[in-house]
Formats: sequence, structure tokens, C-alpha cells
Amino acid sequence: MPAEPLSHSLKQRHLTMLGLGGVIGAGLFVGSGAGIGIAGPAIICSYLLAGALAMLVMRALGEMSAAMPASGSFSVYAERALGRWAGFSAGWLYWFLLVVVLAVEATGAAKIANGWLPSVDQWVWVLIFMVVFTVSNLAAVKNFGEFEFWFAALKVGAIVLFLILGTLAIFGVLPDTDPIGMANLTGQGGFFPEGFGGVVAGMLAVIFAFGGLEVVTIAAAESDDPAKSVARAVRSAVWRILFFYVGSMVVIVTLLPWHSLKPGESPYVAVLDSIGIPAAGQIMNIVVFVALLSALNANLYGSSRMVFSLAERGEAPKALLKVSGGGVPRRAVFASVAFGFVSVVLNLLWPDTVFLYMLNAVGAVLLFVWALIAVSQLKLRRALERDMPERLTLRMWCFPYLTWAALVGMAAVLVLMLFDDSARPQLLWSTGAAGAVLVVAWVRELRAPRA
Repeated sequence: MPAEPLSHSLKQRHLTMLGLGGVIGAGLFVGSGAGIGIAGPAIICSYLLAGALAMLVMRALGEMSAAMPASGSFSVYAERALGRWAGFSAGWLYWFLLVVVLAVEATGAAKIANGWLPSVDQWVWVLIFMVVFTVSNLAAVKNFGEFEFWFAALKVGAIVLFLILGTLAIFGVLPDTDPIGMANLTGQGGFFPEGFGGVVAGMLAVIFAFGGLEVVTIAAAESDDPAKSVARAVRSAVWRILFFYVGSMVVIVTLLPWHSLKPGESPYVAVLDSIGIPAAGQIMNIVVFVALLSALNANLYGSSRMVFSLAERGEAPKALLKVSGGGVPRRAVFASVAFGFVSVVLNLLWPDTVFLYMLNAVGAVLLFVWALIAVSQLKLRRALERDMPERLTLRMWCFPYLTWAALVGMAAVLVLMLFDDSARPQLLWSTGAAGAVLVVAWVRELRAPRA
């Protein structure tokens, strides 16, 4: 496999934190309240189920990435396993997903900043953030990695501190607190107040919070030891994310009655308020602000590398292949941030119409990409065992059974989305977007010169 003209200066710690930075965002700190409202204490089970599915997908992706590191990650593997149409579709769908989500993150951070300084309009904050992170992504990749490392470290530190304080409060160790016991877990309608249906609905609400871990495997191609680095990063990032997510939910639903939490408000703020932490709301605003900017930074990085990889394989304009002396694909960065700016403008002008349709169009794309990852791993594993067994340094557990289990799990989630009134529009719009990309891929196949 020819070496890519990108830099190779990302360290192990950069990769691990990049994975955490891409996935820990407002979906956890604020959005988790909606999941608790749906499932009650059983949201713990919802997160375990969603996390288990994400772990299986990431393990399969990690196996391929450790054996064949590439900046296009799963898009490259889909092309090798299934053909050009699959690589084209996976790459462009994921790029579209990242640049649309980027707009949500930039707008969310701007709303918080506008609350602190109302004299500065929200659109000005968006412009500042987009310019700052464009410059960050145009800098040498080592500087970008360092930037993201400290951003993600702040988020991780905040969650660890929350878990420590919450655990001390549960056992009545903090001043003016008494041991909580099991009252909130079992005394407010039981652990399963909405039955198993609540667990399933809760899983639908939280599963997409695990999106973003894939950026680790995209970044692996720019590390000093791609095969070893991605294996370690995948192992550590997945387990830490699961611990942070599930641990947070255990603390929240143990300390507070689940029905006391209001959708749209951070359950983390509610917990900190309940144990007497002064200025809890502002503290969490700062954490969410950092989380949004960190995710924005990571997603801009991931989208630029994905479109660069597509250009390498002739699936995007060749002009995007221009790389700076420091190994940064600057035109790919500009292409991604340009569409990101368009998304932000649409979000500011028409949040409930045009942008809502775009957001719905990427709602289930992550599951489509995950399915392609699993199918690609099923096929490439056999080829690797036959031709390059020494490269299988990170193996999928219980192959092929758990890969098939992941595919069945994803199919079940898609069926559940179809019958869920709130999730159905996302599934239908995302299916339409995927169908459009597949049509383009099919037309390209027809027009491609025959060998």
C-alpha cells in the first residue's frame, strides 16, 4: 500500500483524545436528559445496549485500520471489499454527516457565547469559531493534535470530577449529604418504569451519541506508528467512552428522581445543583462550550481527511490533493469548511425548514456507515487471514459471529426507527440521501472506462 503524502506526527495520546473529543459533546451533557425522560433509570440499559453495538463496530473497524491504515478509513475498506460504489457512498455520506453536524456544534457554541456577551451577535461568534478552527486545521497536524488533546482533556477531566463528586454524594460523604440508597432507582415506578419499550426508545435516543469514534481510525494514517497506534486508541477510547457514558447515567438516576429532569436541560447541572456546587449552571455551560468546540475541531479534521482520501481514489476532484509542505491537505480543509459555512448559514436562517431537512437527511447515515463497516470486515478478514495474517494485530472478537450480531443489531435499530414517530422522518430522509448517493455511484460505474 503506497504511503500517503500526509504528515505522520500524531502521537498515541493525540489519537486517543481525538477519539474522545469527537464523541463527547452536547449529546451527552444536555441530550442525555431526553433519554432519561423516556426510559427512566433503565436508561443505563439503553446506554449499555447502544455502547455494546458501537464497541462491536469499532472493534471491526479497528481490525481493518490496524492492518491497513488509511486516511479514508472505512471508505477505503468498503471499496476494497465491495467495490468503488461502496467506497464512494461511504465516504461522501460520512463527509456530508460531518459538515452538517459541524453546523449544529458551531451554532450551539455561539448561543452559549452570545449568552455571555449579548452585545456580540450570534453570527459573529460562528464566524470567529469557524475561522479559528480553519486555521487550526491548516496548521501542522502535530499542532492540531496538541490543540485537540487539551480540548478533549478538559472534557474528560470534567466528567471524571463529576463521577467522583456524584459517587461521594451517593454515599453521603460530601458535606450536607446523606446516603441516597436505592430509592430513586426503584421507588419512582421501578427500575423499568416504561418497561422494555422504554429501554428500546431510550436506545434510539442515545445511540447516535456514540458517533465520532470513527475519527480515530481516520487519524491513524497520520500517526508515527499507524498499526500499533490505532489498535491502542480503539481499545482505550471505546472502553473509556462506555465508562463515562454509563457511569454518568448511574450517578444521575441514583441521585435524582428520573421524572424530575426536564428535557432540554442538562441533567449534569441538576446533579451539581442538588449536591450544592455553586454556579453549577455556568460551570456546565463552560464544559458544554468546550465540548462543542472540541467536537467541531475533530469533525472538521475528519471531513477534510475523508474528502482527501476520496480525491486520492478519483472519487472527488483531483484539485483537493494539494498538500502543504507540512503534510496538510489544505484544499480539502477549505472544501470542508466551505460547506460547513453553508450549513451554518442555513442553520441560522432556516433552522426549522431547510436545515432541519438536512439534519434529518444525516440522522440515520451513521447506521448505514456502520453497516458498511461490518460487511467490509466480514469480507476483508478472510483475505487478510489468507494473504497477510501478520497484519491482524487487533482481531474482531468471536469472528464472524459478533460481526453478524452487530449487523442484526443495526437492522433492528433501523426497523425500530421506522415504527417510532420521532425517528421515522430521520430514517426516511437519510434513506433518500443514501439513495441519491448510490444513484450517483451507479452512474459513475456505468460511465467508467472498461479495463
